[in-house]
Amino acid sequence: MKQWRQTLSVLFLLMITACTVGPNYKKPTITMPGSFKEAPEGWKIAQPQDSCPRGTWWEIFDDPKLNDLEVELNNSNQTLMAAIAQYNQARALVLEARAAYFPTIAGSGSITKEKQSLSNVQVANVGTSNTTSSIVSGAGKPFNIINLTLDATWEPDLWGAVRRNVESAVATAQSDAAFVVLTKLLSEASLAQYYFQLRGLDADQQLLNDMVNDYQKILKITLNQYHAGTVSRLSVVQAQSALQLAQAAAVDISINRAIYEHAIAVLIGKPPSIFSLTSDPLVVKNVYIPVDVPSQWLERRPDVSQAERLVASTNAQIGVAISAYFPVLTLTGMGGYQADTLKHLFRTPAQFWSLGAQLADTLFDAGLRSAEVASARAAYEQAVANYRQTVLTAFQDVEDQLASLRILENEEKIQNEAVKSAEHALRIIMNEYKSGTAQTSDVLNQEIITFTARQNAINVTTRRMVAAALLVKALGGGWNIDKLPYYGCCTCENPMLKSSENLKNL
Repeated sequence: MKQWRQTLSVLFLLMITACTVGPNYKKPTITMPGSFKEAPEGWKIAQPQDSCPRGTWWEIFDDPKLNDLEVELNNSNQTLMAAIAQYNQARALVLEARAAYFPTIAGSGSITKEKQSLSNVQVANVGTSNTTSSIVSGAGKPFNIINLTLDATWEPDLWGAVRRNVESAVATAQSDAAFVVLTKLLSEASLAQYYFQLRGLDADQQLLNDMVNDYQKILKITLNQYHAGTVSRLSVVQAQSALQLAQAAAVDISINRAIYEHAIAVLIGKPPSIFSLTSDPLVVKNVYIPVDVPSQWLERRPDVSQAERLVASTNAQIGVAISAYFPVLTLTGMGGYQADTLKHLFRTPAQFWSLGAQLADTLFDAGLRSAEVASARAAYEQAVANYRQTVLTAFQDVEDQLASLRILENEEKIQNEAVKSAEHALRIIMNEYKSGTAQTSDVLNQEIITFTARQNAINVTTRRMVAAALLVKALGGGWNIDKLPYYGCCTCENPMLKSSENLKNL
């Protein structure tokens, strides 16, 4: 018992004197502008009560079908399922890294039956005492050997290699958790984008169908005038040609619609052959999207959080590499019982044990450890650069969508006025044509002008809806860094990482 107390005392001393080598993590500095260039102060700046719906940001568009599709995506998208599996693997690697804190204990048990050679025993014990004679007298008879053994091996974390490995694994798992959110957000935004583009094509289809009907009416009027002798055969051919071109365009638009429909099917995890969306022209909807100032917004970007956590992971690996310079202490212990019968097995004479310690260090490695440290530092610098580039790209993403929304809203107003003017001109020219004071070519030209104005208006509206969805994506979709899982790692210095590990809350 005294030896065990001494052993525990040594282990406790090792634990309290252990240190952690390598640099402690500090978040890389970045340049933060005071506001977004394309969103000057006073324009859609978020107030404390403003926010996108948490996790269901698409509901701001008030489209039940889009809502249903987004729910299906979150349940069945295979890219998202792969990201979740990657995160679960990273969580398992955290547990694997933490296992190195503890000793490895192995147990074994055996029972053997032996019989020694009588002649060998006699030869080996010639000239020995009377005690040996008694052993010889029992030789040649079979006997049992029963063993129960426990072996323990432990490498105390004297220099913090295990702690740094755990720190790295935790940061990697948090990075993978952010990647799950990023994958989810990108898929949701892609679905909204394809959906609005498909609905825009439905509006174009309706417009082309109306145009075909108008050309049929013009052709009918032209034929009546031709039979009455008021127009030439050329006017009839022009009307027929315009009608056929409109009919061809009405058929051709189905190609792009089918492509978007197939893309939506794949996003929601269905084969395109069993998925279809009924035609439903795009409806103009005004949505309010609150925009935080950059310092607050940056915490809502999962790609930025992912890149930052990778910086923390690579920083910890520097400490792992530096710890290789120091000797490794290995403690071993073995104990158990050995007897020839079960009733004698757990008695004191049957006990055996041993304790040992080994201190080992590399005396020459031809620069291997220094190269590994240099490699770890370079990996850290690479991760820092990637993080800063991710932040810059995130700023660009928001500025692009803010500019698109601002410009498209103004363009939409002008385009709607152009539609009104073109429709007014078409009504005038049609009245003149019916009365015989306008040429067929004049009517057809004005039809084309009116159709182009209407189609441009639909395209602008479609682009504005897509830009709104992409802006929500650029702003993080209502997510926040405090949704990252926290693993209780004492070396992680980010106080925001304190929520549960439930993936549904990411």
